[in-house]
Amino acid sequence: MNITGEFDGFNEGTVTFFADLLHNNTREWFADHKEDHEDNVVFPARLFIEAMGERLKEISPAIIADPRVNKSLFRINRDTRFSKDKQPYKTNLAIWFWEGEGKRMECSGFYFHLDADKLMLGTGIYMFEKPYLEEYRKSVIHPTFGPQLADAIEAVEGQVKGTGACALYHGERYKRVPAGYDPKHKYADLLLNKGLTAFVEGPIPKEFYSKSLLDYASTRYKKMAPVHHWLVKMVERAKAK
Repeated sequence: MNITGEFDGFNEGTVTFFADLLHNNTREWFADHKEDHEDNVVFPARLFIEAMGERLKEISPAIIADPRVNKSLFRINRDTRFSKDKQPYKTNLAIWFWEGEGKRMECSGFYFHLDADKLMLGTGIYMFEKPYLEEYRKSVIHPTFGPQLADAIEAVEGQVKGTGACALYHGERYKRVPAGYDPKHKYADLLLNKGLTAFVEGPIPKEFYSKSLLDYASTRYKKMAPVHHWLVKMVERAKAK
């Protein structure tokens, strides 16, 4: 899917749309502002996906950037079938660039998340599917892959503050080291993970409103890349078995 135009930043209308949606999360309001959503959110997001995808190939040549909805561009409609929260729309812009074969959300990738008051950039796999969880645990205690992961984590967490420092986010974790693994292992704490991600977040930067956002994001994605690259190889090992 090719989008005509060059990414030149998002605009104030992008942020305003989500700020207003927070207080007007109804199908009626959305129908009245559908054109705003297309012009201020969907269109610039698709331009960003194509431009950012090219930048990310400098970090990970096999990265996938697909501007279609339910590919790199997350759908704004919420699935409310099994949720007590019946609000019909998500109040954020979410974009996903992934690497690997198979389902996109089972792969590691780079994430872009805009709320009405902040921007978050991240990488990793939020929740391991069972085959990947098993491979992850084996990799943690592996004499080569375990130290490589520790080095990747140290590289990500060791970034200098003020230049896009990244934090590691383990997400939901197990309370105990899984059966069959040594709770006294050097990397036992990593065995508690159900997923592994890194992120940086803060107020919406001035770069958001210009093409400089591409530099802003790529600089930070590059700092998180060691975790992404380790996870990509881990998934490849799992698929090869």
